[in-house]
Amino acid sequence: EVQLVESGGGLVQAGGSLRLSCAASGFNFDDHAVGWFRQAPGKEREGVSCIHPDNGQSYYVDSVLGRFTSSRDKAKNMVYLQMDSLKPEDTAVYYCGADPAAVGYRCDYYLKYGMDYWGKGTLVNVSS
Repeated sequence: EVQLVESGGGLVQAGGSLRLSCAASGFNFDDHAVGWFRQAPGKEREGVSCIHPDNGQSYYVDSVLGRFTSSRDKAKNMVYLQMDSLKPEDTAVYYCGADPAAVGYRCDYYLKYGMDYWGKGTLVNVSS
């Protein structure tokens, strides 16, 4: 059974930093894409970052490029999202996701359409 448990959210001032963690179990990082998504109040969930198993490279949406860094630790079964230079518009519930990466499916697909498995989320609140 795939399980994803996020932690690390909280209240931070604009310009500050937070590091989100996701404890993953029940699947292998070598054949699953993992990523971070967020849902702001009154908005749909959107993709933030994705790590594809084929090359281990991270991909980001434009709004967080240069400010957020995602990584994975296969030995610890952990996924991380380092968020710097936070803005009030980054306020959202952040979700960790995982998906068995089928051949031909790239991160731009997952960022747009989501993943099969989700955690319950962690709230990030950025004050101005």
